[in-house]
Amino acid sequence: MTDIIFHHYAASPFSEKVRVAFGIKQIAWKSVEIPNVMPKPDLMPLTGGYRKTPVMQVGADIFCDTQLIMTEIERIAPSPALLPKDREGEVRALAMWIDRNIFWSAVGLVMGQIGDRLPDAFKKDRSEFSGRSFDPAMMRAMIPVTRDQTYAQLSLAETMLADGRPFLIGREPTLADCALYNPVWFIRERLDPAASPLDRLPRIVSWAERMKAFGGGTRSELKAGAALDIAKASQPAPASVDADDPSGFRAGQKLSVTPDDTGKVPVGGKLVGLSADRISIARNDPRIGDVVVHFPRAGFVIQPL
Repeated sequence: MTDIIFHHYAASPFSEKVRVAFGIKQIAWKSVEIPNVMPKPDLMPLTGGYRKTPVMQVGADIFCDTQLIMTEIERIAPSPALLPKDREGEVRALAMWIDRNIFWSAVGLVMGQIGDRLPDAFKKDRSEFSGRSFDPAMMRAMIPVTRDQTYAQLSLAETMLADGRPFLIGREPTLADCALYNPVWFIRERLDPAASPLDRLPRIVSWAERMKAFGGGTRSELKAGAALDIAKASQPAPASVDADDPSGFRAGQKLSVTPDDTGKVPVGGKLVGLSADRISIARNDPRIGDVVVHFPRAGFVIQPL
């Protein structure tokens, strides 16, 4: 099997969502540390402009967004299952709710506490990333609201654990647990305990300790240049386009794919893969040659070029 190469940085909460999955599955993976702000000169040849963190690489196949990264990890290493066959839809729906709701409340709370201590370069980058001004004073003023919303939403997860189950939907961890660990880990890592809503959520705290105990799999370091060399020396895996997809898109059509929330940088290429939950576009970069960049369908805007 071609090595999993994970492009991330230590403080990235969405990266921790994936790292804990590596731990649950005890996967060996290669780590490429990337900057937490633009420019990212050794990542852009792989993604074609997609700038979010993390990104997973397998040879010349590049996987963007943790929705898709996690399902690809499940395909590569199906046991233990993070997407149990009888509850896959439920687990994926929970993960989407967590990623799009709990996560942003938690980020607002943390940034309200630490935003004024962050470097100017980070503030500038995140203003461009989000499309709105990174204003530490406004974030601090919003702490009562973000703390209340974070507490209210985490309380729903606390209720799920009330019957004594160790994980969100039962005896074993799933994608939903990895998704929830993302914002809870971020709060525990970056927030002053006195400002944290976790003091009233003891089951979440105990659950987080169980998740932490899984570790992060077997990690080895890889230079960014070596990852680019691997892409250059590899060929993308075969992909196929569903000819009956309701979008009407056809194999070989030139398209752009853009996140619908933040980091709205379009990536253009030729359609080579399309299914209900992913879109794959082929592109060529002068530095590495031919790659295929894969995105989830949900949360991305697809447009003809």
